[in-house]
Amino acid sequence: MSKNINQLRLLAILAVIGVSVYLLVKMPITLGLDLQGGTRLVYEGQETEKVKVTEDAMAGVVAVIRNRIDALGVTEPTIQRKGKNQVIVELPGIKDPERAIKIIGDTALLEFVEAEWSPGDARTISEEKLKEFYGPEARLETFKEEKEGRERAIILKKTVLMGADLKGAWPGLDQYGNPVVDIEFNSKGAQIFSEVTSRSVGKPIAILLDKRIISAPNVREPIPSGKAQISGNFSVEEVQDLVIKLKAGALPIPVKLVETRIVGPSLGKDSIDRSKVAGIIGFALVAAFMILYYRLPGFLADIALAIYVPLVLAILSLLHATLTLPGIAGFLLSIGMAVDANVIIFERLKEELRSGKTVKASFDASFERAFSAILDSNVTTVIAAVTLFFVGTGTIRGFAITLSVGIAASMFTALTLTHMMMNMLVDGKLVTKPDSKLLYK
Repeated sequence: MSKNINQLRLLAILAVIGVSVYLLVKMPITLGLDLQGGTRLVYEGQETEKVKVTEDAMAGVVAVIRNRIDALGVTEPTIQRKGKNQVIVELPGIKDPERAIKIIGDTALLEFVEAEWSPGDARTISEEKLKEFYGPEARLETFKEEKEGRERAIILKKTVLMGADLKGAWPGLDQYGNPVVDIEFNSKGAQIFSEVTSRSVGKPIAILLDKRIISAPNVREPIPSGKAQISGNFSVEEVQDLVIKLKAGALPIPVKLVETRIVGPSLGKDSIDRSKVAGIIGFALVAAFMILYYRLPGFLADIALAIYVPLVLAILSLLHATLTLPGIAGFLLSIGMAVDANVIIFERLKEELRSGKTVKASFDASFERAFSAILDSNVTTVIAAVTLFFVGTGTIRGFAITLSVGIAASMFTALTLTHMMMNMLVDGKLVTKPDSKLLYK
Protein backbone atom coordinates (compact mmCIF):
# COMPACT_ATOMS: atom_id res chain seq x y z
CA MET A 1 0.00 0.00 0.00
CA SER A 2 2.73 2.44 1.03
CA LYS A 3 4.60 1.56 -2.16
CA ASN A 4 1.63 2.59 -4.30
CA ILE A 5 1.21 5.81 -2.34
CA ASN A 6 4.88 6.66 -2.84
CA GLN A 7 4.54 6.01 -6.55
CA LEU A 8 1.60 8.39 -6.71
CA ARG A 9 3.57 11.01 -4.79
CA LEU A 10 6.49 10.64 -7.17
CA LEU A 11 4.18 10.96 -10.17
CA ALA A 12 2.65 14.13 -8.68
CA ILE A 13 6.09 15.68 -8.22
CA LEU A 14 7.13 14.73 -11.75
CA ALA A 15 3.85 16.15 -13.07
CA VAL A 16 4.55 19.52 -11.42
CA ILE A 17 8.02 19.58 -13.00
CA GLY A 18 6.71 18.48 -16.40
CA VAL A 19 3.88 21.03 -16.55
CA SER A 20 6.23 23.84 -15.46
CA VAL A 21 8.81 23.01 -18.12
CA TYR A 22 6.10 22.62 -20.79
CA LEU A 23 4.64 26.05 -20.02
CA LEU A 24 8.06 27.68 -20.14
CA VAL A 25 8.79 26.11 -23.53
CA LYS A 26 5.38 26.89 -25.05
CA MET A 27 4.87 30.30 -23.41
CA PRO A 28 8.23 32.03 -22.88
CA ILE A 29 8.23 34.86 -20.37
CA THR A 30 8.00 38.32 -21.87
CA LEU A 31 10.88 40.53 -20.83
CA GLY A 32 10.27 44.11 -19.82
CA LEU A 33 11.73 47.25 -21.31
CA ASP A 34 14.73 47.27 -18.94
CA LEU A 35 15.70 43.72 -19.92
CA GLN A 36 15.11 43.45 -23.68
CA GLY A 37 15.42 47.12 -24.60
CA GLY A 38 12.83 49.31 -26.27
CA THR A 39 11.26 52.75 -26.02
CA ARG A 40 9.76 54.69 -23.14
CA LEU A 41 7.48 57.62 -23.99
CA VAL A 42 5.84 60.08 -21.63
CA TYR A 43 2.84 62.08 -22.85
CA GLU A 44 1.23 65.04 -21.13
CA GLY A 45 -2.40 66.09 -21.56
CA GLN A 46 -2.82 69.63 -22.85
CA GLU A 47 -5.65 71.98 -21.93
CA THR A 48 -7.30 74.12 -24.59
CA GLU A 49 -10.04 76.72 -24.56
CA LYS A 50 -12.62 74.04 -25.28
CA VAL A 51 -11.36 71.07 -23.24
CA LYS A 52 -9.88 70.64 -19.77
CA VAL A 53 -7.61 67.91 -18.44
CA THR A 54 -10.01 65.87 -16.34
CA GLU A 55 -9.93 62.36 -14.86
CA ASP A 56 -12.33 61.12 -17.54
CA ALA A 57 -10.33 62.76 -20.31
CA MET A 58 -7.06 61.12 -19.16
CA ALA A 59 -8.80 57.75 -18.83
CA GLY A 60 -9.96 58.22 -22.42
CA VAL A 61 -6.41 59.05 -23.52
CA VAL A 62 -5.12 55.81 -21.96
CA ALA A 63 -7.87 53.76 -23.65
CA VAL A 64 -7.25 55.28 -27.11
CA ILE A 65 -3.46 54.90 -26.82
CA ARG A 66 -3.88 51.26 -25.76
CA ASN A 67 -6.11 50.54 -28.77
CA ARG A 68 -3.63 52.17 -31.15
CA ILE A 69 -0.64 50.27 -29.74
CA ASP A 70 -2.52 46.97 -29.78
CA ALA A 71 -3.24 47.54 -33.47
CA LEU A 72 0.49 48.10 -34.05
CA GLY A 73 1.17 44.59 -32.75
CA VAL A 74 3.61 45.57 -29.98
CA THR A 75 4.14 42.65 -27.57
CA GLU A 76 3.23 43.33 -23.93
CA PRO A 77 3.25 47.16 -23.94
CA THR A 78 2.89 48.98 -20.62
CA ILE A 79 0.52 51.96 -20.53
CA GLN A 80 -0.15 53.67 -17.22
CA ARG A 81 -1.08 56.99 -15.67
CA LYS A 82 1.45 59.18 -13.91
CA GLY A 83 0.15 62.04 -11.81
CA LYS A 84 -2.87 64.00 -12.98
CA ASN A 85 -1.99 64.66 -16.60
CA GLN A 86 0.72 62.26 -17.78
CA VAL A 87 0.69 58.83 -19.45
CA ILE A 88 3.74 56.56 -19.58
CA VAL A 89 4.02 54.24 -22.58
CA GLU A 90 6.67 51.50 -22.60
CA LEU A 91 7.20 49.56 -25.82
CA PRO A 92 9.56 46.58 -25.32
CA GLY A 93 11.56 45.63 -28.39
CA ILE A 94 10.77 48.86 -30.30
CA LYS A 95 14.11 50.46 -31.20
CA ASP A 96 12.78 52.97 -33.79
CA PRO A 97 9.93 54.84 -32.10
CA GLU A 98 9.12 57.29 -34.89
CA ARG A 99 6.10 55.44 -36.26
CA ALA A 100 4.78 54.66 -32.77
CA ILE A 101 5.16 58.31 -31.76
CA LYS A 102 3.24 59.45 -34.83
CA ILE A 103 0.40 56.99 -34.27
CA ILE A 104 0.14 57.56 -30.51
CA GLY A 105 0.42 61.33 -30.38
CA ASP A 106 -1.82 62.42 -33.23
CA THR A 107 -5.27 63.40 -32.01
CA ALA A 108 -6.81 61.82 -35.14
CA LEU A 109 -9.80 64.16 -35.15
CA LEU A 110 -11.60 63.31 -38.40
CA GLU A 111 -14.13 65.80 -39.80
CA PHE A 112 -16.30 65.91 -42.91
CA VAL A 113 -17.09 69.52 -43.73
CA GLU A 114 -19.48 70.99 -46.24
CA ALA A 115 -17.46 73.32 -48.43
CA GLU A 116 -17.36 75.44 -51.57
CA TRP A 117 -14.51 76.47 -53.81
CA SER A 118 -13.81 80.14 -53.24
CA PRO A 119 -14.71 82.40 -56.15
CA GLY A 120 -11.98 84.83 -57.28
CA ASP A 121 -9.08 85.94 -55.11
CA ALA A 122 -9.45 84.50 -51.62
CA ARG A 123 -7.65 87.44 -50.05
CA THR A 124 -10.45 89.82 -51.06
CA ILE A 125 -13.08 87.95 -49.01
CA SER A 126 -13.49 89.35 -45.54
CA GLU A 127 -14.31 87.21 -42.53
CA GLU A 128 -17.56 89.11 -42.01
CA LYS A 129 -18.74 88.38 -45.55
CA LEU A 130 -17.83 84.72 -45.20
CA LYS A 131 -19.96 84.32 -42.09
CA GLU A 132 -22.74 86.42 -43.62
CA PHE A 133 -23.03 84.32 -46.80
CA TYR A 134 -21.94 80.85 -45.60
CA GLY A 135 -22.85 80.67 -41.92
CA PRO A 136 -21.26 81.39 -38.51
CA GLU A 137 -18.77 78.48 -38.73
CA ALA A 138 -17.44 79.45 -42.14
CA ARG A 139 -13.72 80.00 -42.60
CA LEU A 140 -11.32 80.28 -45.51
CA GLU A 141 -8.50 77.76 -46.07
CA THR A 142 -6.13 76.91 -48.88
CA PHE A 143 -5.83 73.38 -50.23
CA LYS A 144 -3.39 71.85 -52.71
CA GLU A 145 -5.19 69.56 -55.14
CA GLU A 146 -3.60 66.15 -55.59
CA LYS A 147 -3.87 65.77 -59.35
CA GLU A 148 -3.33 69.31 -60.58
CA GLY A 149 -0.88 70.23 -57.84
CA ARG A 150 -2.21 73.78 -57.57
CA GLU A 151 -3.38 75.57 -54.47
CA ARG A 152 -7.01 76.63 -54.32
CA ALA A 153 -8.95 78.60 -51.77
CA ILE A 154 -11.77 76.63 -50.21
CA ILE A 155 -14.52 77.84 -47.90
CA LEU A 156 -15.27 75.45 -45.06
CA LYS A 157 -18.87 75.96 -44.04
CA LYS A 158 -20.06 73.43 -41.46
CA THR A 159 -18.81 70.17 -39.95
CA VAL A 160 -21.45 67.54 -40.68
CA LEU A 161 -19.78 64.26 -39.68
CA MET A 162 -16.99 63.17 -37.33
CA GLY A 163 -14.81 60.11 -36.83
CA ALA A 164 -17.24 58.94 -34.16
CA ASP A 165 -19.84 58.44 -36.91
CA LEU A 166 -17.73 55.75 -38.58
CA LYS A 167 -18.65 52.08 -38.47
CA GLY A 168 -15.39 50.85 -39.94
CA ALA A 169 -12.21 51.79 -41.80
CA TRP A 170 -9.76 49.66 -43.77
CA PRO A 171 -6.96 50.07 -46.36
CA GLY A 172 -7.94 50.07 -50.01
CA LEU A 173 -6.99 51.20 -53.51
CA ASP A 174 -8.65 53.78 -55.74
CA GLN A 175 -9.38 53.30 -59.44
CA TYR A 176 -5.81 54.26 -60.27
CA GLY A 177 -4.26 51.79 -57.82
CA ASN A 178 -3.28 54.44 -55.26
CA PRO A 179 -3.56 53.65 -51.52
CA VAL A 180 -6.69 55.08 -49.91
CA VAL A 181 -8.74 54.53 -46.77
CA ASP A 182 -12.13 52.96 -47.36
CA ILE A 183 -14.68 53.99 -44.74
CA GLU A 184 -18.24 53.13 -43.87
CA PHE A 185 -20.54 55.22 -41.67
CA ASN A 186 -22.88 53.83 -39.05
CA SER A 187 -26.62 54.00 -39.69
CA LYS A 188 -26.99 57.55 -38.38
CA GLY A 189 -23.86 58.73 -40.16
CA ALA A 190 -24.93 57.07 -43.43
CA GLN A 191 -28.26 58.95 -43.34
CA ILE A 192 -26.53 62.30 -42.74
CA PHE A 193 -23.93 61.54 -45.43
CA SER A 194 -26.70 60.76 -47.91
CA GLU A 195 -28.45 64.07 -47.13
CA VAL A 196 -25.22 66.08 -47.35
CA THR A 197 -24.13 64.54 -50.67
CA SER A 198 -27.63 65.10 -52.08
CA ARG A 199 -27.44 68.85 -51.50
CA SER A 200 -23.73 69.11 -52.35
CA VAL A 201 -23.71 67.73 -55.92
CA GLY A 202 -21.06 69.64 -57.86
CA LYS A 203 -19.51 70.95 -54.65
CA PRO A 204 -16.62 69.63 -52.55
CA ILE A 205 -16.78 67.94 -49.17
CA ALA A 206 -13.59 68.67 -47.29
CA ILE A 207 -12.09 65.85 -45.22
CA LEU A 208 -9.98 67.16 -42.35
CA LEU A 209 -7.64 65.23 -40.06
CA ASP A 210 -6.54 67.15 -36.99
CA LYS A 211 -7.82 70.41 -38.58
CA ARG A 212 -5.71 69.84 -41.71
CA ILE A 213 -7.42 69.31 -45.08
CA ILE A 214 -6.26 66.01 -46.54
CA SER A 215 -8.84 65.69 -49.30
CA ALA A 216 -11.67 67.70 -50.86
CA PRO A 217 -13.42 65.58 -53.48
CA ASN A 218 -16.28 67.02 -55.54
CA VAL A 219 -19.61 65.25 -55.08
CA ARG A 220 -20.81 63.86 -58.42
CA GLU A 221 -24.02 62.28 -57.17
CA PRO A 222 -25.79 61.46 -53.90
CA ILE A 223 -24.23 58.58 -51.95
CA PRO A 224 -26.91 56.68 -50.02
CA SER A 225 -24.70 53.65 -49.23
CA GLY A 226 -22.80 55.35 -46.39
CA LYS A 227 -19.48 54.29 -47.94
CA ALA A 228 -16.70 56.59 -49.07
CA GLN A 229 -12.95 56.86 -49.62
CA ILE A 230 -10.35 59.10 -48.02
CA SER A 231 -7.53 59.89 -50.43
CA GLY A 232 -4.60 62.17 -49.88
CA ASN A 233 -1.57 61.03 -51.84
CA PHE A 234 -0.85 58.53 -49.04
CA SER A 235 1.79 55.85 -48.89
CA VAL A 236 0.75 52.30 -47.93
CA GLU A 237 2.13 52.77 -44.40
CA GLU A 238 0.35 56.12 -43.99
CA VAL A 239 -2.93 54.47 -44.96
CA GLN A 240 -2.35 51.68 -42.43
CA ASP A 241 -1.54 54.19 -39.70
CA LEU A 242 -4.62 56.28 -40.48
CA VAL A 243 -6.81 53.16 -40.34
CA ILE A 244 -5.36 52.34 -36.91
CA LYS A 245 -6.08 55.83 -35.62
CA LEU A 246 -9.61 55.93 -37.03
CA LYS A 247 -10.48 52.53 -35.54
CA ALA A 248 -9.04 53.47 -32.14
CA GLY A 249 -10.88 56.79 -32.15
CA ALA A 250 -9.73 60.33 -31.56
CA LEU A 251 -7.91 61.38 -28.41
CA PRO A 252 -10.35 63.26 -26.15
CA ILE A 253 -7.72 65.94 -25.49
CA PRO A 254 -4.47 66.89 -27.23
CA VAL A 255 -1.30 65.30 -25.82
CA LYS A 256 2.31 66.42 -25.97
CA LEU A 257 5.35 64.15 -25.98
CA VAL A 258 7.52 65.38 -23.09
CA GLU A 259 10.04 62.55 -22.76
CA THR A 260 11.55 59.91 -25.03
CA ARG A 261 14.01 57.32 -23.78
CA ILE A 262 15.45 54.44 -25.79
CA VAL A 263 16.92 51.54 -23.81
CA GLY A 264 19.49 49.47 -25.70
CA PRO A 265 19.36 45.65 -25.58
CA SER A 266 22.97 45.43 -24.34
CA LEU A 267 21.99 47.02 -21.02
CA GLY A 268 19.19 44.50 -20.58
CA LYS A 269 21.47 41.57 -21.46
CA ASP A 270 24.03 42.73 -18.91
CA SER A 271 21.29 42.97 -16.26
CA ILE A 272 20.06 39.45 -17.06
CA ASP A 273 23.58 38.01 -16.97
CA ARG A 274 24.32 39.62 -13.60
CA SER A 275 20.98 38.43 -12.21
CA LYS A 276 21.72 34.88 -13.36
CA VAL A 277 25.10 34.92 -11.63
CA ALA A 278 23.57 36.33 -8.44
CA GLY A 279 20.79 33.73 -8.56
CA ILE A 280 23.15 30.79 -9.09
CA ILE A 281 25.52 31.90 -6.31
CA GLY A 282 22.64 32.57 -3.92
CA PHE A 283 20.99 29.23 -4.71
CA ALA A 284 24.24 27.32 -4.22
CA LEU A 285 24.97 28.97 -0.86
CA VAL A 286 21.44 28.37 0.41
CA ALA A 287 21.47 24.75 -0.78
CA ALA A 288 24.83 24.11 0.92
CA PHE A 289 23.63 25.68 4.18
CA MET A 290 20.44 23.59 4.23
CA ILE A 291 22.34 20.32 3.71
CA LEU A 292 25.06 21.11 6.24
CA TYR A 293 22.68 22.28 8.94
CA TYR A 294 19.53 20.21 8.38
CA ARG A 295 21.05 17.10 6.77
CA LEU A 296 18.53 14.93 4.88
CA PRO A 297 15.49 17.24 5.38
CA GLY A 298 17.67 20.08 4.09
CA PHE A 299 18.51 18.06 0.99
CA LEU A 300 14.79 17.46 0.36
CA ALA A 301 14.17 21.20 0.80
CA ASP A 302 16.82 21.83 -1.85
CA ILE A 303 15.00 19.51 -4.26
CA ALA A 304 11.74 21.38 -3.55
CA LEU A 305 13.61 24.65 -4.13
CA ALA A 306 14.90 23.38 -7.48
CA ILE A 307 11.29 22.61 -8.45
CA TYR A 308 10.18 25.98 -7.08
CA VAL A 309 12.24 27.98 -9.61
CA PRO A 310 10.63 26.66 -12.84
CA LEU A 311 7.24 26.55 -11.07
CA VAL A 312 7.31 30.31 -10.36
CA LEU A 313 8.53 31.12 -13.88
CA ALA A 314 5.76 28.93 -15.35
CA ILE A 315 3.09 30.72 -13.30
CA LEU A 316 4.41 34.10 -14.42
CA SER A 317 4.32 32.86 -18.01
CA LEU A 318 0.75 31.59 -17.57
CA LEU A 319 -0.30 34.99 -16.18
CA HIS A 320 1.36 36.73 -19.16
CA ALA A 321 3.38 38.77 -16.67
CA THR A 322 6.22 40.92 -17.95
CA LEU A 323 9.49 40.21 -16.18
CA THR A 324 11.45 43.34 -15.26
CA LEU A 325 14.66 43.89 -13.32
CA PRO A 326 12.78 44.69 -10.07
CA GLY A 327 10.71 41.59 -10.84
CA ILE A 328 13.87 39.49 -10.84
CA ALA A 329 14.76 41.04 -7.47
CA GLY A 330 11.33 40.04 -6.14
CA PHE A 331 11.84 36.52 -7.50
CA LEU A 332 15.24 36.13 -5.83
CA LEU A 333 13.80 37.48 -2.58
CA SER A 334 10.97 34.95 -2.73
CA ILE A 335 13.54 32.13 -3.00
CA GLY A 336 14.86 33.18 0.40
CA MET A 337 11.33 33.20 1.77
CA ALA A 338 10.73 29.71 0.36
CA VAL A 339 13.75 28.47 2.33
CA ASP A 340 12.52 30.35 5.40
CA ALA A 341 9.34 28.26 5.44
CA ASN A 342 11.40 25.07 5.43
CA VAL A 343 13.60 26.39 8.24
CA ILE A 344 10.52 26.93 10.43
CA ILE A 345 9.35 23.39 9.70
CA PHE A 346 12.72 21.77 10.38
CA GLU A 347 13.27 23.62 13.64
CA ARG A 348 9.88 22.39 14.75
CA LEU A 349 10.85 18.88 13.57
CA LYS A 350 13.89 18.89 15.87
CA GLU A 351 11.70 19.65 18.86
CA GLU A 352 9.23 16.89 17.95
CA LEU A 353 12.00 14.30 17.45
CA ARG A 354 13.67 15.20 20.74
CA SER A 355 10.34 14.81 22.57
CA GLY A 356 10.44 11.08 21.85
CA LYS A 357 7.83 10.84 19.09
CA THR A 358 8.24 8.50 16.15
CA VAL A 359 9.70 9.85 12.92
CA LYS A 360 6.30 9.70 11.16
CA ALA A 361 4.50 11.46 14.01
CA SER A 362 7.27 14.08 14.23
CA PHE A 363 7.06 14.81 10.51
CA ASP A 364 3.30 15.30 10.60
CA ALA A 365 3.35 17.38 13.79
CA SER A 366 6.14 19.65 12.54
CA PHE A 367 4.21 20.57 9.40
CA GLU A 368 0.93 20.99 11.24
CA ARG A 369 2.33 23.23 13.98
CA ALA A 370 4.55 25.27 11.66
CA PHE A 371 1.69 26.02 9.28
CA SER A 372 0.20 28.96 11.22
CA ALA A 373 3.58 30.71 11.59
CA ILE A 374 4.38 30.24 7.89
CA LEU A 375 0.92 31.45 6.84
CA ASP A 376 1.05 34.55 9.06
CA SER A 377 4.49 35.63 7.85
CA ASN A 378 3.58 35.11 4.19
CA VAL A 379 0.21 36.87 4.47
CA THR A 380 1.84 40.00 5.91
CA THR A 381 4.33 40.00 3.02
CA VAL A 382 1.54 39.55 0.46
CA ILE A 383 -0.34 42.50 1.99
CA ALA A 384 2.74 44.68 1.48
CA ALA A 385 3.15 43.35 -2.09
CA VAL A 386 -0.51 44.04 -2.95
CA THR A 387 -0.15 47.58 -1.59
CA LEU A 388 2.93 48.11 -3.77
CA PHE A 389 1.03 46.80 -6.81
CA PHE A 390 -1.86 49.26 -6.47
CA VAL A 391 0.20 52.26 -5.37
CA GLY A 392 3.46 51.77 -7.28
CA THR A 393 4.43 52.37 -10.90
CA GLY A 394 5.17 49.74 -13.56
CA THR A 395 8.56 48.53 -12.34
CA ILE A 396 7.42 48.39 -8.72
CA ARG A 397 4.35 46.47 -9.81
CA GLY A 398 6.65 43.93 -11.47
CA PHE A 399 8.41 43.45 -8.14
CA ALA A 400 5.07 43.04 -6.35
CA ILE A 401 3.76 40.47 -8.85
CA THR A 402 6.81 38.21 -8.79
CA LEU A 403 7.04 38.45 -5.00
CA SER A 404 3.36 37.51 -4.59
CA VAL A 405 3.58 34.61 -7.03
CA GLY A 406 6.81 33.47 -5.40
CA ILE A 407 5.24 33.47 -1.93
CA ALA A 408 2.25 31.43 -3.13
CA ALA A 409 4.56 28.92 -4.82
CA SER A 410 6.80 28.72 -1.74
CA MET A 411 3.80 27.76 0.38
CA PHE A 412 3.10 24.91 -2.06
CA THR A 413 6.67 23.62 -2.29
CA ALA A 414 7.35 23.83 1.45
CA LEU A 415 4.04 22.50 2.77
CA THR A 416 3.22 20.05 -0.01
CA LEU A 417 6.27 18.90 -1.99
CA THR A 418 8.67 18.76 0.96
CA HIS A 419 6.03 16.99 3.06
CA MET A 420 5.40 14.45 0.30
CA MET A 421 9.11 13.67 -0.03
CA MET A 422 9.56 13.30 3.73
CA ASN A 423 6.60 10.91 3.89
CA MET A 424 8.21 8.91 1.09
CA LEU A 425 11.30 8.52 3.29
CA VAL A 426 9.24 7.23 6.21
CA ASP A 427 7.04 4.92 4.13
CA GLY A 428 10.12 3.56 2.38
CA LYS A 429 11.73 2.94 5.81
CA LEU A 430 14.81 4.94 4.79
CA VAL A 431 14.66 6.75 8.14
CA THR A 432 13.25 4.94 11.17
CA LYS A 433 15.11 6.23 14.24
CA PRO A 434 14.23 9.65 15.76
CA ASP A 435 17.87 10.20 16.79
CA SER A 436 19.25 9.43 13.34
CA LYS A 437 22.15 11.64 12.31
CA LEU A 438 20.47 11.98 8.91
CA LEU A 439 17.74 14.13 10.45
CA TYR A 440 19.69 16.70 12.47
CA LYS A 441 23.01 17.36 14.14
